[in-house]
Amino acid sequence: MYAEHRQRVYREMKHNPLKKVGIIVFLVGRYLFAAFFLYGFWRKLTKGWLWSDLMLGFFTQRFGELPAGSFQANYLEHFAIPLAFPIAWIVTVGELIIGLSLMAGFAVRINAAFALFLVLNFAAGGYYNLSLPPFMIFSVLMMLLPSGHWLGLDKQLHQRYPDSIWFK
Repeated sequence: MYAEHRQRVYREMKHNPLKKVGIIVFLVGRYLFAAFFLYGFWRKLTKGWLWSDLMLGFFTQRFGELPAGSFQANYLEHFAIPLAFPIAWIVTVGELIIGLSLMAGFAVRINAAFALFLVLNFAAGGYYNLSLPPFMIFSVLMMLLPSGHWLGLDKQLHQRYPDSIWFK
């Protein structure tokens, strides 16, 4: 069954070069997305975010820059600042997990959802900039499209565990 499916996909891509180009462009985007998260992990690791109060300092500084009573100020005051140390761990280790998983094509859809969660929390904390909407959109696209099946471990793991949500 798998061999038939693979042959059908190859025939379809051979007869539809635009689809092939689209898949390649999307995969390049997935690897760039993963590289961004790996860079974020590396930067936080080398700057000592896991064993210092750097995250607390960033949150406190940003809190002072935001309008009092705004959603972002409330988010920082009542959630992010009190939990700055565990959040630093979740963000740093999360960036590593997301980056490595997307590079390997492992549980791409779940890791794209985790990436979207992190990016939405960055925005909620007042760290919104023009790079966030493309990351949000691409996260949703990775959740919808089977890029882990195009190139990655998801295809083989889905065959072995067809009922698992991790490898759809």
